[in-house]
Amino acid sequence: MSESPAIATAPDGTAFVRHSGGGKARGEDHGADRPAVVLIHGLGLCQRLFDPMLAGFSAPFDLISYDLYGHGDSGPPPQTAALSLYSQQIFGLLDHLGIARAALVGFSIGGMINRRFALDHPERLSALAIWSSPHDRGAQAQQLVEDRAAQVRTEGTMSTLPAAIERWFTPGFRASQPGRVDLVRQWRQRVDLEGYAQTAWVLANGVPELVRPATPVTAPTLVMTAENDSGSTPAMAHAIAAEIPGARTAIVPALQHLGLMEDPEAFAAPTLDFLKRTLL
Repeated sequence: MSESPAIATAPDGTAFVRHSGGGKARGEDHGADRPAVVLIHGLGLCQRLFDPMLAGFSAPFDLISYDLYGHGDSGPPPQTAALSLYSQQIFGLLDHLGIARAALVGFSIGGMINRRFALDHPERLSALAIWSSPHDRGAQAQQLVEDRAAQVRTEGTMSTLPAAIERWFTPGFRASQPGRVDLVRQWRQRVDLEGYAQTAWVLANGVPELVRPATPVTAPTLVMTAENDSGSTPAMAHAIAAEIPGARTAIVPALQHLGLMEDPEAFAAPTLDFLKRTLL
């Protein structure tokens, strides 16, 4: 991957990069004359997850990537973690940057956070792209996720990673791209221990507040996942879209949960097409 871009820090400790065309960083005071798009990474990862996509997204948009509390270069959660806290983190970042409205592209728990933001701050939202994000799991799958969150609390942040690597990447990719897979280990090793444990709990237990909300999400929405994503299945993607008027789904063949690392273009291309048609 490319050299890390220059990272700025918001008053609440959120580390972020505001990208210019070509994916390079630019100053915070750059006049935002293009629609804003914010990228939200998943549990145990960081904003560098999106590095292969930055050039494409930053060409037409005012692009912001950032680290969730307790991840990457951001400070730990300032209070007990909840989807509403991560929603407020985005709200504060938009205010810090003087951005009135933004489209949010969220992966995994990021797709939970952007749905929470859509419910909390609809006036600040222009569009949603929800990637590989869970919905109603059913009792058995829900118990598995809760068990993993509990394991993190008792055995540490790295304890669940070996099994996760198998769920997240296809065997061929694990064999042929060990360096790319190792990035996930490196990112996990950087997390704040308590912040990660709390975020894992939110991933496990935050879904019910997003299912069939009393006030539906109304923003233009694209929901994507991979065909063999066991934690964010195609059925879940279709269920999310069914609860959002006008939402459309796209299923990427063959890949698993971190399919966006195996084939970034398979996620970026349809999302860019959606955002361009919606925002430009």
